[in-house]
Amino acid sequence: MIILDEPYASVPLLDWMEASGHPVLANGFTEKLVADGRSLNLVDEAEAARRLEAGERIYTNSENALAWILDHVDNPTLTEPIRLFKDKAAMREKLAALNPELFYATVSRDELEAINVTDLPLPVVLKPAVGFCSMGVYVIEDPEDWANAVADIARHEEGWHARYPESVVGSQTYVIEGYIGGTEYALDAYFDEEGAPHILNILRHDFAGPEDTSDRMYLTSEAIVRELEPRFTAWLAAVNEVVGARAVPVHVELRLDGDTIAPIEFNPLRFAGLGGTDVAFFGVGLRTYEAFLEDEPADLPALYGAHPGKVYSMSLLNPAPDADLARPFDAEALCKHFTHVLSYHDFDAETVGFYGFLFLETSDDEAGAAERRWLLENDLTEFAR
Repeated sequence: MIILDEPYASVPLLDWMEASGHPVLANGFTEKLVADGRSLNLVDEAEAARRLEAGERIYTNSENALAWILDHVDNPTLTEPIRLFKDKAAMREKLAALNPELFYATVSRDELEAINVTDLPLPVVLKPAVGFCSMGVYVIEDPEDWANAVADIARHEEGWHARYPESVVGSQTYVIEGYIGGTEYALDAYFDEEGAPHILNILRHDFAGPEDTSDRMYLTSEAIVRELEPRFTAWLAAVNEVVGARAVPVHVELRLDGDTIAPIEFNPLRFAGLGGTDVAFFGVGLRTYEAFLEDEPADLPALYGAHPGKVYSMSLLNPAPDADLARPFDAEALCKHFTHVLSYHDFDAETVGFYGFLFLETSDDEAGAAERRWLLENDLTEFAR
């Protein structure tokens, strides 16, 4: 069972859905896709709820779908993990024993201005308890950073909530947690009916600098997969000993610092958002949603081992702060900067908040690193015509 919703469904996902005939909920988004020529196996709300209450596996492209499931489906095995995974504060409490030294606290939106920053064990990260795509995430190193973060929230929160429902980007509760050093990674994975984890993507999240919280650069390669798949699989198994999720896909963000693995967030029923999970398809031919829905775990080391010396990356093209999103974005000019563009997907920037998604293949050498570094550090203003 699949639920599609705003703001975007990727072309590889839609192509596979047409070919496979998996049932998909009929809603405004999918009915428009059918009207525009897509051949989808639509089922009504009653049929979709019946399937999910019977325990059928479910995948969504958008967290907008979570609210429909919580409102229409009576299946605690499904709905309880959704609520837990989406609540960063609740997950912190649930997994506290795995990282007892990690500071965290929760505050209401109204309390942000009154926080005495000098009482916090700086540096810390401030983020909404329910969030998406780094919206409202800030690294706080001094009191000025806190004041700037609160001002930025006040300036942008109306726009966030205009684009996404409360179940995707919450507005009332924020989490303050200790800043975790090391390297950030993102995992697309699922827990099967016995609770065992299966990883379908391992993506290193690179940043332009310590204050960068964007989703501009995620990358994977044979070396990353071979080194980290066993370790992250074991960690997910430990997490699920506490959580107890069954037949649930999840997009996980975490930090790895020496012997410590610390979670950042768990996003249920989907993989990397806005079609980002398709980096595996464009790179090594793996449809992650197919592997989950048809219960075909992937041999990641073998898949990436067939592409030695290659790095596959996905870049969510965020605009510069206060950019005019109504200005056309020249993606063709941007793509000319790279030796091998796998795919580019354009977004309605005013609706989604991003210009598009760029997928690249680069070499695992200095020339490839230079291409990725240029993209990571460019604010893209030269391409907003």
